[in-house]
Amino acid sequence: MTQNNSAGDSGLQESFLSHLYELRDRVIKSAIAIIIVFVSLVYWAPDIFHLFSQPLLQALPSGGKMIVTDVTGSFFVPMKVTMLVAFLIALPVVMYQLWAFIAPGLYQHERKLILPLVVSSYSLFICGMAFAYFLVFPTVFEFMASYNAPLGAEMSTDIDKYLGFAMNTFLAFGITFEVPVVVVVLVRMGMVSLAKLKEIRPYVIVGAFVVAAIVTPPDVLSQLLLAIPMILLYELGLLIARFYEPKPAADEATAGDTDPQATA
Repeated sequence: MTQNNSAGDSGLQESFLSHLYELRDRVIKSAIAIIIVFVSLVYWAPDIFHLFSQPLLQALPSGGKMIVTDVTGSFFVPMKVTMLVAFLIALPVVMYQLWAFIAPGLYQHERKLILPLVVSSYSLFICGMAFAYFLVFPTVFEFMASYNAPLGAEMSTDIDKYLGFAMNTFLAFGITFEVPVVVVVLVRMGMVSLAKLKEIRPYVIVGAFVVAAIVTPPDVLSQLLLAIPMILLYELGLLIARFYEPKPAADEATAGDTDPQATA
């Protein structure tokens, strides 16, 4: 009995270590992909940062410019922006490595669902960032610049502060655009019914404005630019979730699937 327990523990430990080694290899491959893209882009880091800062530069008054208050800011800030771009370009590779790691432990119907979710999540996140860059940034910067003229204040922003603001805004809008994916997953997995999500619509609308007030600058315009898309995307998620709502027949077919660990 003791020998059987020891053999079982040894097999479990070996299985855990093999998964750990595979995870390490996947992480290394993902990091290599990001580094390769970064090295390919690093020569154009100043140009990438200039493109990145265009929404603010266009909102500055005539003769206005960005400033550097940190000794190393003029070097590290463009590098950080280039690394962000490299990560976004290499993100499909990172997602593939993640998919390859978790796929053996998924049922067949789950594998069919994961791929569309990953593609849609990546696409929606990029759309959220594009929405922030092309619409939110110019609108907010011009709105804030209009407040400086009556004060006689010169608008000069430190490049590091601008990077922090842009990163937070990109993250906020990128996550916001994931709302349809979250709604579809909740309905498809049976965690929340579609009828319940429709019922809590008023609370979602209030929550959207609360979230917008927390993560955006303290002006009504930028809050509306985040809250309104969040509400519309929630409605889009409800519309799409109608096609993924589990049905009794689908549940019976799902119950017939075999455990992937048992068939391994």
